[in-house]
Amino acid sequence: MCCFGMVLTVLAGMPPDGIAQLEKVERLMPALQRMAVDPELVQAVLAQNSRGASLVSIRADDDAWLATPAMTPFKQRVLDAACSRVLARHRTSLGRDKVAEAFVMDRQGALVGATRRTSDYWQGDEDKFRVPFKQGRVLREHPFFDESSQAYVIQVSLPVRDRGRVIGAVTVGLSLLDL
Repeated sequence: MCCFGMVLTVLAGMPPDGIAQLEKVERLMPALQRMAVDPELVQAVLAQNSRGASLVSIRADDDAWLATPAMTPFKQRVLDAACSRVLARHRTSLGRDKVAEAFVMDRQGALVGATRRTSDYWQGDEDKFRVPFKQGRVLREHPFFDESSQAYVIQVSLPVRDRGRVIGAVTVGLSLLDL
């Protein structure tokens, strides 16, 4: 019964006009595209890519991230990274309530920076990384309730490019109730 009540609460909070919400997302696209080409963000991705971490070590970091819901020094380092400060600046300019979360991934899908603690560190197995990174195109996911940000969101993922070459990806979770 408790789960049914939570589902009703989430559904009751949904915007009644989904098309209007998607139009609002579309109007935010120029700002999201500017975020994806921010020179400081691009520099942070290039710096992490140059470290050459193996997928094995990234997966081990992901296992450690998933092992505890608590804040760890590793999680705090990601949240304190220069890239995270760039994301926070963009979040403020877009409207703090509109952006439930934002995070940047390197060429393997590992986090470079984030505005809040994500549910996992490695995003490389998810479409939010694969579509912008491997296909070089924007992905607008279907709206869903995001556990990590505790908001009903639509995630928009964009490629991060350096001189036309895709080097990573950025995902922005837009809070549908606050657009």
